[in-house]
Amino acid sequence: MTVQTTSAAPPSSAPAATATAPDDALSTALAEVERRIAAVLTAERDRWAAVDPRCAALVEAVTTLSLAGGKLLRPRFCLLGYLAAGGDPECPKAVDAAVALELLHSFALLRDDVLDDAPTRRGTVTAHERHIGDHTERGLRGEARRYGEGIANLAADLAHIYADRFTRGLEDEARAVWDELRIEVTFGQYLDIAVAAEGVADPELSRWIAVCKSGRYTIHRPLQLGAALAGRTDLADVFEGYGLPLGEAFQFRDDMIDAFGTSADTGKPAGLDFAQFKMSYLLSLGVRRDDRIRALAAHPAGPEQADRMRELLVETGVAEDVEQRIAQLVEDARKALADAPLVDNWRTRLTELTTSVAYRDR
Repeated sequence: MTVQTTSAAPPSSAPAATATAPDDALSTALAEVERRIAAVLTAERDRWAAVDPRCAALVEAVTTLSLAGGKLLRPRFCLLGYLAAGGDPECPKAVDAAVALELLHSFALLRDDVLDDAPTRRGTVTAHERHIGDHTERGLRGEARRYGEGIANLAADLAHIYADRFTRGLEDEARAVWDELRIEVTFGQYLDIAVAAEGVADPELSRWIAVCKSGRYTIHRPLQLGAALAGRTDLADVFEGYGLPLGEAFQFRDDMIDAFGTSADTGKPAGLDFAQFKMSYLLSLGVRRDDRIRALAAHPAGPEQADRMRELLVETGVAEDVEQRIAQLVEDARKALADAPLVDNWRTRLTELTTSVAYRDR
């Protein structure tokens, strides 16, 4: 039995997402981001394959993930921060930073998939699983799991190095944002696995991990990076006021999708939080509220236990409480933009994005 989340669409007070085509400046820049990523990874694969054909596999692990149809959220917010701050659309430095953010995201996903032991990502087999299978099929020496995870971790390191190459020209203010972003996501990932291992059910700690691991890294810091590139460090507080609540809503939606979504919809396994004791904000609230949820969360969840967990999260009102929290966070993000000194067109785009970010289904 599959229990659906109580609110998969924005509340009636939320404006509908725009039906107009993306602005030329933003769509052109995002297309250039994808082109640059494809070009650099193709060149690197060819360069290293000429040294030894085996080397191509390492670059291909980065390429497969990077070009698998991601949402480009981090590049999008970086470019929007730059444009909303009045940055010159013709200047290439914002595209460089956006490329760096997307390659850094590939690094984070490659590493995250190993930490979570996830079998699929973006509808394809994850890098470590693919190389575990290759090791087994070829009858190679050693342990297949160590081999596959080793290659995925090295591919993650490679993606991080490629990302950093694109930030060489950053000025000091922008570089400080870039460095802080990388530190925050690393500590967020660490706390994510540490809290899961300890079985800590603390909604406020879970909320902070969501902000650190995902919220700042996805929205807040990319916006600040874009503004810094435009020479508008005075917008740091504005983009914090918008980016932190919207980033938190983004992660809470991710938790809801993990709990109530399907692998067919998302391209990655559903229910990983249940299976791996991940104390998301959703589950932390549930464990604190109901002994039955606490008992289920203490053991790995098979299909029947996962279905029961979904039922209880709805029955106890936990799922609805998270939806209400998301709605409030979206409202907070919108308010932060209302009187901010931004270019009007891009303020509108940022406001519209609150709906698509917080009420997505994948």
